[in-house]
Amino acid sequence: MALRAVVFDLDGVLALPSIASALSRAEEAMALPRGFLSDAFLKEGMNDSSTRLTKGEITFSQWVPLMEDNCRKLSKASGVHLPENFSINQIFSKAVSARSINRPMLEAALALRKKGLKTCILTNNWLDDTAERGSLAKLMCELSPHFDLLVESCQIGMAKPEPQIYKLVLDTLKASPKEVVFLDDFGSNLKPARDLGMVTILARDTDTALKGLEKVTGTQLLQSAAPPPIPCNPSDVSHGYVTVKPGVRLHFVEMGSGPAVCLCHGFPESWFSWRYQIPALAQAGYRVLALDMKGYGDSSSPAEIEEYAMEVLCKEMVTFLNKLGITQAVFIGHDWAGVLVWTMAVFHPERVRAVASLNTPFIPANPKVHPMESIKANPVFDYQLYFQEPGVAEAELEQNLARTFKTFFRASDEGFLSVHKVTEMGGLFVKIPEDPGLSRMVTEEEIQFYVEQFKKSGFRGPLNWYRNMERNWQWGCRATGRKILIPALMVTAEKDFVLTPQMSKNMEEWIPHLKRGHIKDCGHWTQIEK
Repeated sequence: MALRAVVFDLDGVLALPSIASALSRAEEAMALPRGFLSDAFLKEGMNDSSTRLTKGEITFSQWVPLMEDNCRKLSKASGVHLPENFSINQIFSKAVSARSINRPMLEAALALRKKGLKTCILTNNWLDDTAERGSLAKLMCELSPHFDLLVESCQIGMAKPEPQIYKLVLDTLKASPKEVVFLDDFGSNLKPARDLGMVTILARDTDTALKGLEKVTGTQLLQSAAPPPIPCNPSDVSHGYVTVKPGVRLHFVEMGSGPAVCLCHGFPESWFSWRYQIPALAQAGYRVLALDMKGYGDSSSPAEIEEYAMEVLCKEMVTFLNKLGITQAVFIGHDWAGVLVWTMAVFHPERVRAVASLNTPFIPANPKVHPMESIKANPVFDYQLYFQEPGVAEAELEQNLARTFKTFFRASDEGFLSVHKVTEMGGLFVKIPEDPGLSRMVTEEEIQFYVEQFKKSGFRGPLNWYRNMERNWQWGCRATGRKILIPALMVTAEKDFVLTPQMSKNMEEWIPHLKRGHIKDCGHWTQIEK
């Protein structure tokens, strides 16, 4: 019978180091006999305080004095001396805060889920009401979105190794025992599952457990290279909307808590272009707000060209912050949004905690040189001239959206799109095959996400960002002489052949405290490629 689901224990499998190993280290540090704490915690009986804890009958704070009393009784009966500073609360708090996600095991779960198997976390957990409860909350918050089912003993009144908890998991997964693999680091928890007919794997060592999982699933799970970061899924994140003025709203995705970070994408993209950075920044302690910029996706897309002038866009970003009650945010932009975040730093520095741009340098407006002259003087910007006439580029880019995004989103060594002589050739895709094939840096599902987004909004709004050159220049000239003195970062990409690293060479003249980063072997689509 084919496998349908894989069930993972939390502690000792998805989270390391395990509580059991922490108890062993504590025993050694306090010169207690080996197994003393684990015996007190695990081997009292089915009606003991630890079982009541894992079944949710009592909270962790209620359990601590009961456990300490049990340890004292055990020490007295066995002649073991407990140190004066003996504290179960400290031992467990230290153990829980030391745990982190077992990345290779999580990567394996993601790979199996992508293959079509259901994935489940089955854990003997407790109701943590301590001052340090945030550690457990953070762990569960980071893990649970990546699994189809989470079963916590303290929420259902059952605990491993009671047979009924395994039957509950099978019923919820709608699977027979022979269709399920179960990984746990305790043999006593595996036995009832095995007796029911499940395939079981003792996970005392991650590599050994993954080899066993590879064997039963027929899926390669052990990776020699470092695994890629885990992207967020559009259906697993919180979506919000802010009306910035009558008839215009901005859509955003939100994750995490802490100082606000606004992620602003470029052309022709989506909040989804930050899918790798959103969870990473959230886990690092930030409140991440990844926007659909005006004209894109689920944000409003008015047809008027002047709606996309940089002055209007920046004022709307200030309103966005106001309505969310955010006084300051870190602004990170890429491509056109790089221009926006630099402009925010120039005109609204009080709202910008720090500013960073990927690929796009800060180049202040020059009152003596019209922006169209600068564009015409640089052959690599010829495509921007092609974008000026409303309706022309829209027709080409909207004709076959899958082809459009497969052409745009390519790694630095895969590109065949030329931005030179676009107006002369009469189009951006004149020499592009009808089916460009899929780049290694995106999946077919990801391409389809962009396709669906642009079916909603089209290309009129995104292209209008290019059609405000004179308005932006005139407004920018009002800031002649201003410098950016707030914290600022410029990240260049070695193989971006439009926004080249060389373009940023004079930025320190206007941003004297600028910090820099440089990414080798990276093209234009920095957030996706690297």
